Amino acid sequence: MNRTSRISRRIASPLCAAVVLAVPALTSASLANADDGPGPLGVTVAAAATSQSVRVGALFPADRRSSLAGGHHCTASVVHSPYRNLIVTAAHCLDSDQEFVFVPGYRDGKAPYGEWTVHRKFLPDGWRNEQDEDSDVAFGIVSYQHGKGVEDAVGGNRFATGTATGATAVTVIGYPSSEEVPVSCTNRPTAHSRTQQRIDCPSLSSGTSGSPWVNGDGQVVGVLGGHEQGGDTDDISYSVVLGAEAAELYKDAAADP
Repeated sequence: MNRTSRISRRIASPLCAAVVLAVPALTSASLANADDGPGPLGVTVAAAATSQSVRVGALFPADRRSSLAGGHHCTASVVHSPYRNLIVTAAHCLDSDQEFVFVPGYRDGKAPYGEWTVHRKFLPDGWRNEQDEDSDVAFGIVSYQHGKGVEDAVGGNRFATGTATGATAVTVIGYPSSEEVPVSCTNRPTAHSRTQQRIDCPSLSSGTSGSPWVNGDGQVVGVLGGHEQGGDTDDISYSVVLGAEAAELYKDAAADP
């Protein structure tokens, strides 16, 4: 599969057809709660506006500031940093010379917590040099507003590297391109390879690249992307296993005021 078709899988395209969010019937297996996850497992639903979900937002090209509805192309989320100005997403979401705007808690064309300009991007060398799928994670520094960082507005989750895949259930929250509200799914990740992890969640379609995988301790332990830039079907999604490269990238980005 060529790169263009992979990107169209997870990044919104103006030619994308509408996708109806399908919620499968609940079974005894899907109703089983993880010890540290909210459950039911493997079911995708519209995400309620909560203190956790508003830390997740949609990414827009800067020229959509005055007309947000229908313009988002990826997902990102706020992660804790000393300067309270840091978001994490997939590298293929920020791999462009254009300017982006992050809108946390975006719903129905509105920006309840403001529009935050991404003024600096941190992409790993593995992605910059050869678009290595094992390096598909990136950070963005967003500009302050009235002396405050985006983390002051919505809070942030801790970015955690070196965690064991599947040790806990995770919740994935993201923005399909056909939806104007975020969707959410909880399940337990499994190993796809030594460097990639996967999760079975339906209807995580184009636009969900960059969605955080948040465990029961409020840690981001995955970012939707990686293998096939997130996956070749809407029902199976991937993330880089967050290891040494991601840890070093976070360190560099978090030190930037």
